[in-house]
Amino acid sequence: MAQTLRDLLIQRAARLQERPALTAPGWETLSYAQLRNRVEGVALGLLAIESRPVLFSATGTAWDWAAEMATAASGLAWDPAGQAVPPEVLGGPRFNDENGRGPYHAREQVVQASTPFTSGLDQGEVMTRLRRLNVELGWDHATQVDLPLARIGEAPVRAALWSVLYAGAHAVLDAPTSPPPPRLARFRTAPLAWDAAPFLDFWRS
Repeated sequence: MAQTLRDLLIQRAARLQERPALTAPGWETLSYAQLRNRVEGVALGLLAIESRPVLFSATGTAWDWAAEMATAASGLAWDPAGQAVPPEVLGGPRFNDENGRGPYHAREQVVQASTPFTSGLDQGEVMTRLRRLNVELGWDHATQVDLPLARIGEAPVRAALWSVLYAGAHAVLDAPTSPPPPRLARFRTAPLAWDAAPFLDFWRS
C-alpha cells in the first residue's frame, strides 16, 4: 500500500496503465501511464534546478496539477506563497531535463511519510486523509469526476484531484466537446457533478 504521494502516483500508473486518468483542454485524455510520464517530466525539470524552494503554479491550466504532483513526487513543498514553477519546466525546454533524472530517482530513498508537503501536512497525513475520504466518496476506477478548470488552484479542487488519483478514477477538467480516443472510450462512465463540500476541510492542519 502506498505510504507517500510519490508512491501513489507510481502505483496507480503501474496498475492502471491504459485507463483514463485526466482529460483537459489541450491535453485530450491521458492514460495513467501517460500522466505519470508527464508528471515525471516536470519533476526532472524541477530537480535539474539547483535551488529547490517551496513551489507553486498558477497558470490556470492542467500544468498546475502536473506541477503539484511533480512537487510531491520530488519530496518538495507546495505553497501558494511559494516560488512559481518556472514556465520552461511546464512543457518548455527544461521539461524532462536529463540533468534531473539522477536526482529524481535518488529521491526514492528520501521521500517518506514524514516528508512535509503542504499546509503543515506531511505526505503520510495527506495519504491518511485520502484513505478516509475515499471511503466516504466511494470513488473507484470506473468513476469520472468533472472539475472546474477555472478553480484548479482552489483548495477543494486540489483535494478532489488528489482523491481522483487515490481512487484511480478519471478527472475531467472542463469536459471537452469531442469524445476521448477510441481506445479509451470503453472506460467512459456517467460523470459526477462537482460538489466541493466533502473537500472543504481537507487541507486544514
